[in-house]
Amino acid sequence: MASPSPLRRDLLVSFGVIFAEAILILGVALLFVIPQAETPAEVTFFVLVLMGVDLVLFLAYGGWYLRRHFVRPVERLVEDVQRIARGDYQHRVSPSRALELAQIGESVNAMADRLILDKAMLADNVASLEATNRELVEARNQVIQAARLASVGTLAAGIAHEVGNPLGAIVGYVDVARGRLERAGQDTELLDAIREEAQRIDRIVRGLLDYSRPQPVAEEPGDPAEVVRQVRDLLESQGKLARVDDEWIVEGTPSRVVMDRHRLEQVLVNLVLNAVDALGDEGGRLVVKLFEQDGPGARFPARREGDPPDVNYLHRRRVSMDDQAERVATLRTAERLVCITVEDTGPGIDPGHIDHLFDPFFTTKEPGKGTGLGLFICARLV
Repeated sequence: MASPSPLRRDLLVSFGVIFAEAILILGVALLFVIPQAETPAEVTFFVLVLMGVDLVLFLAYGGWYLRRHFVRPVERLVEDVQRIARGDYQHRVSPSRALELAQIGESVNAMADRLILDKAMLADNVASLEATNRELVEARNQVIQAARLASVGTLAAGIAHEVGNPLGAIVGYVDVARGRLERAGQDTELLDAIREEAQRIDRIVRGLLDYSRPQPVAEEPGDPAEVVRQVRDLLESQGKLARVDDEWIVEGTPSRVVMDRHRLEQVLVNLVLNAVDALGDEGGRLVVKLFEQDGPGARFPARREGDPPDVNYLHRRRVSMDDQAERVATLRTAERLVCITVEDTGPGIDPGHIDHLFDPFFTTKEPGKGTGLGLFICARLV
């Protein structure tokens, strides 16, 4: 395409040429018409007719020229600018033969490039702010947790001392009684159950100490369905489910997962007992359900173009912040999830209590019926 030329110069030259051609046509016509005219009136008439024809030709050609070289380019320029203004920053203004319009188009294109760059910078800044905000929230939570642990640590040390010693004595007496029953050939089932529950209490007490000095978790592959069944049998044997219509659902054959079975049991027992307490003396329906579902990682291919062979970078993929799983690092790229839900038909949780559910010693139960440590312990175990 030829280099653009100034529109003003083109207009002046074009209309100058048109005007000269009109004068020339008028002059030639008069040279032929005037000698043939017999009266001044005929001369005047022919002159007016020629001037009218010249004016019509001048206006017609001028209108066509303006529309082709000015109106249409301006209309295209407006359409291109409006398209960019609507958010299509990749669109570009078409080049024009008029220098002024070409300069406007180049300026708009440069502005669109700048908008794309600014948009990318804004996205980077937003991502950086989100990352910083997450770090600040995490730091705040750590400070709050540290304050909680300070109070719980002091309490836990006292509990471990006051409860641990008599609990050890109970286990010792149970072992002595169990030995006597074995020698007498009698059934030791009840004593075995007492010893197992005493050991569970000991684990709970020791778990309190873990908040001030966390210990390594005894994780190993296990069957979560077995834990659910053990919790059900335990609570049924204690009569905790007598007032409720309970249903325990295990869908399919859940995968084995790496877990600390004792801690999972502790969490599940606490949640179920909370549900039973929420149902009250009138009872209600309690549903504990174990099932599998696809995790966020199932949406991503194991390999992307350019990944080295035999290498799975799935753990490096990111999930949208809108995804609930983003709150838990383990769930961000998990391909399968084994889920346990505890649901009841109780009154639900007061919205004003939501932010305090996991605070130590926060409870809505009557005095003597709750310590406010249950959900606090569960949250830490999870």
